[in-house]
Amino acid sequence: MAQSGVSINADHIVAYQGEPGAYSHLACKHCFPDWQMVNCASFSQALAKVENGEAHYAMIPVENSTAGRVEEIYRELKGTQLYVVKEHFEPVNHCLIGTPDMTLADVKTVGSHPQALAQCDRNIKQLAATPVAMYDTAGAAKHLAESKQPGLAVLSSSLAADLYGLSILQSHFNDVEGNTTRFLVFAQQQKMPMFEPDQRYITSFLFKVRNIPAALYKAMGGFATQGINMLKLESYMLDGQFAATQFYVDVEAHFQSPAMQAALEELRFFSEEVRILGTYYADTFRN
Repeated sequence: MAQSGVSINADHIVAYQGEPGAYSHLACKHCFPDWQMVNCASFSQALAKVENGEAHYAMIPVENSTAGRVEEIYRELKGTQLYVVKEHFEPVNHCLIGTPDMTLADVKTVGSHPQALAQCDRNIKQLAATPVAMYDTAGAAKHLAESKQPGLAVLSSSLAADLYGLSILQSHFNDVEGNTTRFLVFAQQQKMPMFEPDQRYITSFLFKVRNIPAALYKAMGGFATQGINMLKLESYMLDGQFAATQFYVDVEAHFQSPAMQAALEELRFFSEEVRILGTYYADTFRN
């Protein structure tokens, strides 16, 4: 429920991290074009909007084809009870953006989110410019529009350039063509599709292995035995302790399939805890 006793109808509200014009904003527009979109300062705030009933969904980036995982979100997963109900792949066209009177020769520093800077590292070096980390791609564009800082260009979307009255100095500034970010959509309620053998599904889950020799090998053995394709395996420490490791996994299977149930039975035997985040349709991008 919302605070102050005010009831909010969140049925068609999706929350995202970043300023208007961020790539998360674009992902929301492509997935939910008719919905109201609410921007938040952090991933935790976007997830909290859903947890508090102020938004129906949260659109969260988890990995990029060039720069790898978005590390911050994995710290948030252990603290949320939300479910994953959808995945979306958003093509990312980083534009080098400046004030209307700027040229490429004027660029001395390039500001953006660390992920965007990593995805454009080679091209930034070719300009002999200094990268400057900022909290958000669209936020960097907003900062430039407000400050008009001499020599500063930013990496953001064409939407952000339009929103903040800036000029695109170079489009497709990312080092690799086909640069794509994978997003997960989080909701309060699990929305598991009905199992159909000819459909392609992804199941995401968290687990923590028991403290025994070869526990991870034994815990994951059932997926190999059952012929289940593992798409992603991430590990991260819990509560600042090197002794406790939690794992995030994506597999290509439906939770209710016989093979998945058999693999999970073996996983649970060698794990202290297993939490299913959700089963959802594989995005057509995977085809």
